[in-house]
Amino acid sequence: MRTVKEISKITGVSVRTLHYYDAIGLLKPTKVTEAGYRMYDDTALSRLQNILLFRELQFPLKEIKVILDNPVFDPTEAIAQQIELLELQYKHIGELIAFAREIQNKGVTTMNFDVFDKNEIEKYKAEVKAKWGDTKAYQEYKQKDIAQNEGSYSKIANELMTIFSELGGLKYLTPDSDEVQSKISALQKFITDNYYVCTNDIFSGLGEMYVCDERFKNNIDKAGGDGTAEFVSRAISVYCSN
Repeated sequence: MRTVKEISKITGVSVRTLHYYDAIGLLKPTKVTEAGYRMYDDTALSRLQNILLFRELQFPLKEIKVILDNPVFDPTEAIAQQIELLELQYKHIGELIAFAREIQNKGVTTMNFDVFDKNEIEKYKAEVKAKWGDTKAYQEYKQKDIAQNEGSYSKIANELMTIFSELGGLKYLTPDSDEVQSKISALQKFITDNYYVCTNDIFSGLGEMYVCDERFKNNIDKAGGDGTAEFVSRAISVYCSN
């Protein structure tokens, strides 16, 4: 067992931060002594290591807690995903360094914005979130009849694409218009009725995934025309902020 000060010294995480992690339920001490001292064992230290890795990958604390509290969370698979994300970031930083050196050596401004594109990183992060992010929603989905009935699933998937098609037909309106927001509300209800309870938090995450994940983006744009995924994502953001 180690004290909170010892954990802070080993990891570089401040005592104040560790107290905050305890307060929000992200990292609870293994036990608290009668004198009120927080004590941590190796299991807690391992969880802190995962927290720090996900933080390094810029995951919000709220999402990290959901991921680590997932009863099917697999640390071995997670570390492989973290390595993949770190390698993508390493590649991205390398390209930025090379670009900056090119400008420095040539002494001119090179117009190239491709090196700032982080879509590949965001796409993989979206997949990690989808994998571990909401066990309750995933279990609800598995319990639906559509998960056992391919014909039913196909029918519902087509109905979902119809909603995206209808939203694509509204791109001439602003995302916050009443007609668009009504259709976004219908989309949320459809997901709840046919897949899992789609809370605003989950819906907001889906909105981000619709543009970060090329597979989602391409399918939605195919249904509603180019730009539909981006339009739906912005409309969902408006809907969830109200």
